[in-house]
Amino acid sequence: MTTIAAHLSVEALRERYVSSSDAREARHFQTIWLLAKGHSVGKVVEMTSFGRRWIEQLAARYNAEGPESLGDLLRRNGSGPSVLKLDVLEKLRLRLNDPPSDGGLWTSAKVAAFLARELGLEKVAVQRGWEALKACGMSIQTPRPKNPKSAAPDEAAALKKSSKTPSPRKPKSIPTGRSRSSRATNIGSG
Repeated sequence: MTTIAAHLSVEALRERYVSSSDAREARHFQTIWLLAKGHSVGKVVEMTSFGRRWIEQLAARYNAEGPESLGDLLRRNGSGPSVLKLDVLEKLRLRLNDPPSDGGLWTSAKVAAFLARELGLEKVAVQRGWEALKACGMSIQTPRPKNPKSAAPDEAAALKKSSKTPSPRKPKSIPTGRSRSSRATNIGSG
């Protein structure tokens, strides 16, 4: 049994696990809570799908540093955003109101190019463009491509009215039953 330091009570650990809005932090608190309840590391491995070594490291980190050591520590590493800065995102929000300079729709690549120009960088990863779109409240909305050979709406309506034959259907498959040539055998005997 792994010993868990009494930084928080078992009930407080459970409450932090249940109330956490961050998935990583919730899973970490769940792991420590289960260990504090007396479950073995092996049982916690089964319940959380974390590896044994990671659970042991997480417990050691919690015992040494307390509840602040759980969750996504990279989010709290003290550095601010280097690409998705508030002022750049505000400029992007304003720019997204107009179509891009090449026409068409805004894409992650076009937003990344905009961010690179604004930040004076040679290049910004396309993923950062996607994250900037998400930060601005945008989502993927791509119109369906139009078939270049499609009929005009009035032609399509005329075709529907004049067409009397139903569309061809796939023939039904031939039903197959079990073989009746010999008796069933059990392949699981041994």
